[in-house]
Amino acid sequence: MENAVSRMEALVRRLNETAYAYYVLDNPVISDAQWDQLYDELKKLEAETGTVLEGSPTRRVGGEPLPGFQEHRHLSRLWSMDKVQSLEELDAWIARTEKLAGRTELQYYLEYKFDGLTLNLTYENGLLTQAATRGNGIVGESILAQARTIHTVPRQIPYKGLLEVQGECIMRLSTLKKYNQHAKEPLKNARNAAAGALRNLDPAVTASRHLDAFFYQIGTIDNPPYRTQPEMLNFLRENGFQVSPYLGSGRGREELEKCIREIEQQRPTLDWLIDGVVIKVGDTALREQMGYTEKFPRWAVAYKFPAEEYVTRLNRVTWELGRTGKLTPLAHVEPVSFYGVTVRRATLNNLGDISRKDIAEGCQVWIRRSNDVIPEIMGRAGEPGPGEKPIVPPDVCPACGAPVVARGAHLFCMNRVSCKPQAVARISHFASRDAMDIEGLSEKTAGQCYDQLGVREAPDLYALTMEQLCSLEGFQEKKARNLLNALEKSKSCAMDAFLYSLGIPSVGRKTARDLAETFGTLEALRDAGQEELTAMPDVGEIVAGNITEFFSFPENLKMVDRLLSLGVRPEPVQRPRGGALEGRTVVITGTLPTLSRKQAEDLVAENGGKAAGSVSKKTAFVVAGEAAGSKLTKAQSLGIEVIDEAEFLRRIQAEAAGS
Repeated sequence: MENAVSRMEALVRRLNETAYAYYVLDNPVISDAQWDQLYDELKKLEAETGTVLEGSPTRRVGGEPLPGFQEHRHLSRLWSMDKVQSLEELDAWIARTEKLAGRTELQYYLEYKFDGLTLNLTYENGLLTQAATRGNGIVGESILAQARTIHTVPRQIPYKGLLEVQGECIMRLSTLKKYNQHAKEPLKNARNAAAGALRNLDPAVTASRHLDAFFYQIGTIDNPPYRTQPEMLNFLRENGFQVSPYLGSGRGREELEKCIREIEQQRPTLDWLIDGVVIKVGDTALREQMGYTEKFPRWAVAYKFPAEEYVTRLNRVTWELGRTGKLTPLAHVEPVSFYGVTVRRATLNNLGDISRKDIAEGCQVWIRRSNDVIPEIMGRAGEPGPGEKPIVPPDVCPACGAPVVARGAHLFCMNRVSCKPQAVARISHFASRDAMDIEGLSEKTAGQCYDQLGVREAPDLYALTMEQLCSLEGFQEKKARNLLNALEKSKSCAMDAFLYSLGIPSVGRKTARDLAETFGTLEALRDAGQEELTAMPDVGEIVAGNITEFFSFPENLKMVDRLLSLGVRPEPVQRPRGGALEGRTVVITGTLPTLSRKQAEDLVAENGGKAAGSVSKKTAFVVAGEAAGSKLTKAQSLGIEVIDEAEFLRRIQAEAAGS
C-alpha cells in the first residue's frame, strides 16, 4: 500500500506538471500517448487502493486561469469527457449507458472530436456578452475581445434568451500553412497556434491567426426548443453557429463502429486536427436522467484514435541539396510508427528552426504527423542529456565540396557550374512539360549533357549541335534532330511557362500564371517590389521575398539575359474575356477521369476564370475527382457547389455552343 501511494504521488506530480505545460503554457513536454499512459496508471492505482489524492488530475478538468486575464464563472459547469480506446472498452460503455437508461438499442450520435481549445460563449438578448476558456470547468479565463476576432463566432443571434454555448476553437491546417508561408517564426502546429492566439492578451495577435470555431453543445438555455442532438445542432445552425459537417448515428456497437471507421478514413483529408470521435446519447431528456460523475457526463464518451504525436530520438541531421542550391536540414530519427507507417525522417526548416526548437543530435524530440507524409519535429522532449551533440551546419556542399554561403535564414551552394546534382535538377526542371516543354530532354539526358557536353545551365542547351548530340549514348540522327527541333520550338513560349521554368522558390505554375497576367512583361516583374507583389491575392511576403531575391542575384539575371539573347521569347499572357467562367474562381481537387490538374486549370483560365489553390467564400464552385481531400471537405462545410469533370466540361461546351 505504501509503495502504491508513493507511486501515485509521483504520478500526480508528473501529470500536473505536464498538464500545466500543455493547458496553461501551451508548450507540451510529453506526447498525448505518454500522458494517457501515466493517467491510466494513476486511475488503476486509485481503483486498487480506494484512495484519490488531493490534487489528482482525475478530480479536476483542464488547467487554472492564467494571470493577466479576468476570471469568469461559467453559468453551467463545463464537463470533461470520459474516453475509450478500443472496441472492447466501447462495448463496456454501451452496456453501462443501457443499464442507466433502463433499455437497450439506444440512439447514439457521433461527431468529430476536434483537437483545439474549448470556447464557452454567453449571449443575452441576442448579443455576445462573454467568452471564456474552460479553465477548471467552473471558472475560466475571460477572452471576449479575443473571441470577437473569430469570424465563426456570431456577435449577434436571433435567439433572445440567456444562452451559453460550447465549442472548439481551432486553426485550419490550410490557414496554418498559409500563415507559416508569411511568418518570420513559423507556428509549430494547429492546436498550439489556436490556443496561443486565444490566450494572447493582445487581440490583434488573435486576429492575425484567422482562427475558426465549431460548436456542439448548449450549457444554459431557458425552455430549450429541441429534444435530441440533431435538433440541438439545427438550433445552433439556425442561430449562425458553425457546427461539425459530420453527424453519424447508430444503435449498438456494430453501427457505431461503422461510423468510427468512416471518420478514421476521412481524418487524413480533413482541414483540421481531430483526435477521436465523440459519441453521445441523442435524447436530451434521457441525458438528464443519466446524469454525471464527478468529472464526466455519463451519456457521452470520446473514442480516441491512436496518438499522432510521439517522442523519439533524433539520431542525426543531414543537409539535402535542392535545384536552387539551397541546403535543407533533414532529421533522421529512431523509427516510430504512425498508424502502421514507420517513420524514420522528419522535417526541419533551417538553422533558425533548429535553434528555436533547442534540439541536438542524440536528444529526445516529439514529432507530430498531421496530413503530411513526413512529420515535423515540434521541439525537444525533456531536459538535455549526456551524449548530445550540437547540430553543426556544413561549411561545404555535401555534393561538390564548394563553400556554403548563408543568404538570410538559408544556406546555399553557389557552385552553379560544377555542382552536378543541382545543375541537372535545374536543367530537367527547365525542360519539363509544365515549364518549357522540351520533348526528349529527360533527367537522364540532362545528366548526359552535363557529363559529356559541358551543359551547366539552361542557356547552354540552345548552343548544342547535331554532332554533339549524336555523340551521346542512345542518340542517333533522328533522335538528335527531334531534340534540336524541340529546343527551337521552345524559344516561343508563354511567359508563365518561362517564369515557372526559372525555378524561383515557391513559384509554381499557378503563381507563375498569376504573375504573368498581373505584370504582363518580364521587365515589369523584374522591377517589381515587395509591396506590388504582396498586393496580389495569393502572394504573401515569403513568396514575394523569394521573387525579389531571385531577381536580385547577379547569377540569375545573367542566366535570364543569356536565354533572351539566344532567342527565347516569353509572350505576354492575357486573361481571356467573355468566357464561360469570366470573373469566377474555381478550385480543382482530386484526380479527374480524363483531365490532368494542369489541363483543367488551363481550361479555367482559357474560359476567363481563375484557378485557385484553396477554397474560400469567393470560390464559385469546386471540381472534385477521385480521392478529393480537405478542399472538398471545406467546400462542403462552406456550402460551395461541388461538381464533377463531366459537368465542368458541359458548362464550358454549352457556352461555346451558344456563342
